[in-house]
Amino acid sequence: MACFACGGTVAPDGNCWDCGRAQPAYRARIELSGPRGATAVSDRGLRRGINADAVTLTGAGPWTVAVVCDGVSMTARSERAAQVAADTATAVIIARLDAGDLPEDALTTATVRAGRAVAALAESPACTLVAAVAGPDGIFVAWVGDSRAYWIPGTGTPIPLTVDDADALGVMTAWLGGGMNDTTPQIRSLRPRARTPAALHGRPLAVRHPAAPPRPGSRAGRVCAGAGRARQHHGAAGADSRREPPR
Repeated sequence: MACFACGGTVAPDGNCWDCGRAQPAYRARIELSGPRGATAVSDRGLRRGINADAVTLTGAGPWTVAVVCDGVSMTARSERAAQVAADTATAVIIARLDAGDLPEDALTTATVRAGRAVAALAESPACTLVAAVAGPDGIFVAWVGDSRAYWIPGTGTPIPLTVDDADALGVMTAWLGGGMNDTTPQIRSLRPRARTPAALHGRPLAVRHPAAPPRPGSRAGRVCAGAGRARQHHGAAGADSRREPPR
């Protein structure tokens, strides 16, 4: 990417190596393709000067792995925190799955390691995380913060797989970095081929929107950052102005 002002080389932080100018279009939109038809799109949106999302898509044997992190905008360099968390979590998930760990254990280890990586950054940035591992045995999701994952059946209403780490006022209560110690994620699994309510289980046991498990033939999972609470039944992504920064 060339600098819009001088034509110089753009550094990984989105500033020009030569003139130092910030690049307004840097990471404004990210599109990725992954294994088995997985896709990801991240957009800066209308109210932010930078895109503080980070997303990865990769595979490990029969598993497809997606990680989405969203920088807490009121902390410094939150976009860096999101990228470090996503890259770290992805690498650990792949390594642990290849080593034979259960998906739940791989996700837990990866989240803790990602939190430590973010905590080691200067200026105490913070971010959320939601990670999904999908394969023949089902979908396994881990999250910290208010980034979300949904199961989107072939027909019917999307089913949220996550419950925000937030208090009654919607203020976020957990995140990675930003002074937070080792954070253990919440975990949930969904086995679409099962035909009993036990198909949807995990930690925490409470399910915000109880629903019958989807039937075989359901098509898609979705992980997203910044999902508007007013649109939670539709899985639509939007800005969330109620997030408070960690102190």
